[in-house]
Amino acid sequence: MPSTQPSSPPPTAAPTSVPSAVGLGPGGVYAATLSGKIQSAWASFPERVYVPDERSGDVVVIDPATFKIVGRFKVGASPEHITPAWDGQVLYVNNMNSGSMTEIDPRTGRPNGTVIRVPNPYNLYFTPDGTRAIVVEDMSSGAPTDPNGLLFLDPKTWKKVGFVPIPWAGANHLDFSADGKTLFLSTEFSGRIVAVDVPKMKVITSLKVGGSPTDVRLSPDGSVVFVANQVRNEIDIVNTTTLRYAGFIQAGVGAHGLAISRDATKLFVTNRLAASLSVIDITTRKVVATWAIGGTPDMIAQSPDGSQLWISNRYSGYITVVNAHSGAVITTIDTGVNPHGLSYWPQPGRYSLGHNGNMR
Repeated sequence: MPSTQPSSPPPTAAPTSVPSAVGLGPGGVYAATLSGKIQSAWASFPERVYVPDERSGDVVVIDPATFKIVGRFKVGASPEHITPAWDGQVLYVNNMNSGSMTEIDPRTGRPNGTVIRVPNPYNLYFTPDGTRAIVVEDMSSGAPTDPNGLLFLDPKTWKKVGFVPIPWAGANHLDFSADGKTLFLSTEFSGRIVAVDVPKMKVITSLKVGGSPTDVRLSPDGSVVFVANQVRNEIDIVNTTTLRYAGFIQAGVGAHGLAISRDATKLFVTNRLAASLSVIDITTRKVVATWAIGGTPDMIAQSPDGSQLWISNRYSGYITVVNAHSGAVITTIDTGVNPHGLSYWPQPGRYSLGHNGNMR
C-alpha cells in the first residue's frame, strides 16, 4: 500500500461559488440528532442492527440490547449497504449485482415483499427535501464505458428523473451541502472528489486528490466536507463554498468509513488496514485518539444515545461494538463472510439522507 504523500494535492478546478451554511446553532446541520431522541413516527420500531453480507447475499438482524442475532434472510447478490428511507418508514438493501433493492419493514425486521428494480445500486441517498432518491452506480471503468454515475429517481414511483454520468471510475459515497443544492461524491478508483449541482443534475467541477477517496461527511457548520482516503491514509477536506481543496488530516492506514459523534464534536474514522479507529476533534481538526479495535473496520453505525459504535469488519466476518467514549471493545458478533454497510435503526433526526443512516 502506498504511503501517505507528504503534502496535500493541489486543486485542479477554478473556484466556483455555491451557497454555504449560515446561522447554524449548536450541532449545526446535526442539531436534530443531538438529543438522541427518536421521533414519534419511529418510536415504536424495535431497535435493530441490520448487516448486509456482500458475499453470501444475506442480511443479518441483531438485537442491540442483547447482542444476539434474531434474524437472517436472503436478498439479492452483493448487498452493499442498508439505507433508511428519507421518511424512515422502510429500509432498502442495495443489491448491487442483482440490480435491485429489497425493502425491509422496520416494524418486523423482515422484508415486506417489495423489490425495486434499479441498475447497479451500490449506494442510495435522498436529497434533504426528500423529493429525489439518488442511486450511486459504482462501476469499474467510468462513464460512458460503464453506467458509472448518479441515477436520480422519484422515490414515490421509482421512475427515472435524470442521470449524471461520472467519467471517473468508482462513484462511491456522497454527502450534501447544508442547503442541499450541491453534493460531493467520491470516486474510489480515480482519486477525485466531484461536486454536482443537485437541482440541475450536472457536474460542477472535480478535484484530483489522488489515492482512493471513499466515505464523505459534511462538517456540522457546513463549511467543509471530510472525505476518507484509504490510500493516502488521511481525511481530505474540501471547502463547500469555494469547492477548493482545504487540506488534510492524517489518519491511519486504510482510512475508510466516517461518522459524526452524537454531540457533533468528533469525527470517527475507521482505518481498515490498521485495525484501528481514529478520533478527530472537528474544531481543531486534530487526531485526539487512536483506538486499536482489531479486524478490518469498514462502515460505522451509531447507537441512538451515541454511546456505542457498531463497526462492520468487511473482510473478517464479524461486527465490533465499541464504546464511543473510551474506545474499549464491548463485544464482537460473528455475522458471516463479508459484512459491509450496516444500519442501526431507528436513529434520532428529522430525516435520513440515506447511505447507512446519515441523519439530519
